[in-house]
Amino acid sequence: MTTRSEARAERLLDEHALTTVPVDVESLAKACGAEVRYRSLGGDVSGLLVRTDDDLVVIGVDRTQPKHRQRFTIAHELGHLLMHPGRSVIVEHLRRPARVNFRDASSGLATDREEIEANQFAAGLLMPRSNIEDAYAELAGRLDDSEIPTRLARTFQVSEQAMGYRLMNLALIRPA
Repeated sequence: MTTRSEARAERLLDEHALTTVPVDVESLAKACGAEVRYRSLGGDVSGLLVRTDDDLVVIGVDRTQPKHRQRFTIAHELGHLLMHPGRSVIVEHLRRPARVNFRDASSGLATDREEIEANQFAAGLLMPRSNIEDAYAELAGRLDDSEIPTRLARTFQVSEQAMGYRLMNLALIRPA
């Protein structure tokens, strides 16, 4: 079953005629009006989304994270941008009101509806259902089942953990 978040990710890919993987998520974020900035964010924050009232949109990514984590963070924050209004805060160095979403350790725990949706969006964007199903079918029978998630993770440039979750959510593999 396709979730609302996954459907939104598929629509975005269609709007930009993106059919191949790995998805160039940074270019896609820029096409959606967001600047992607890499900084050392410290603590357990891997990314954030800042939107100001005058239409400045910045996706901040912790540059110390592995590349596949950075890609997921950008996709996650893009999901917030397209689906969620964010929380109002005052960002001192901007000196203007802004709305902010943070991606931190709790984001991956899937306890908050918006975080769940942003994670589903990111998974659908970086690992589109049809591409995953086609790639899985091509490898099934040729590789040992335990090797498939690793191979697909490399192809889609995501973590093995993210790929494992995606394959389970698409009912292509069963939990160990």
